[in-house]
Amino acid sequence: MIRVKSLGKHKRVRNMLVVLAMFICTNICLGVSDIKGESVSQNDKKTINQLKKSAEQGNAEAQNNLGSRYYEGKEVKQDYKEAFNWYKKAAEQGLAPAQHNLGVMYDKGKGVKQDYKEAFNWYKKSAEQGFTPAQYNLGVTYRDGYGVKQDYKEAINWFKKAAEQGFAPAQYNLGTMYYEGKGAKQDYKEAFNWYKKSAEQGNAEAQNNLG
Repeated sequence: MIRVKSLGKHKRVRNMLVVLAMFICTNICLGVSDIKGESVSQNDKKTINQLKKSAEQGNAEAQNNLGSRYYEGKEVKQDYKEAFNWYKKAAEQGLAPAQHNLGVMYDKGKGVKQDYKEAFNWYKKSAEQGFTPAQYNLGVTYRDGYGVKQDYKEAINWFKKAAEQGFAPAQYNLGTMYYEGKGAKQDYKEAFNWYKKSAEQGNAEAQNNLG
């Protein structure tokens, strides 16, 4: 028997998974170390100086990577405004991970005044390039009506794009949409299939729903 929590709890889950998407972007897409609490060595200083030089020369990937260092406080003092500035430079050059990260900054109000509409706009730019975390977050914005009119069909469309790329949170949320018949005809078999895919990747919510 599939069990599922009501969509009324998704606002709490939404905040948690926006952070998760940022973590995936900064640590997997960009290769930023996830080790915390280490002192900054001379090699670290040399690396950050080289990164800054490349970013200042207009290299979009370096700008995005530098933004992630400031966001997480890696090798530099944590500074959300600096993170926002570097993400914006890279995003305006069309770099999908940076567009996503800029969306997260607007979504969470870090380094800039919270603005769900701007978050939606940047998620959409990134998602349209196929960037999975942005596709997921765009699905969330459509589902919850943050920065855009609530639209379950669009939500399920973007959750599905991310889910088909193997993104576990999207697989879980797609399963929930099918289970509750929001954005698509209610389909317990489809719900089960997507919960199973998500659970097999270790998603605790999906595992719980499968019992």
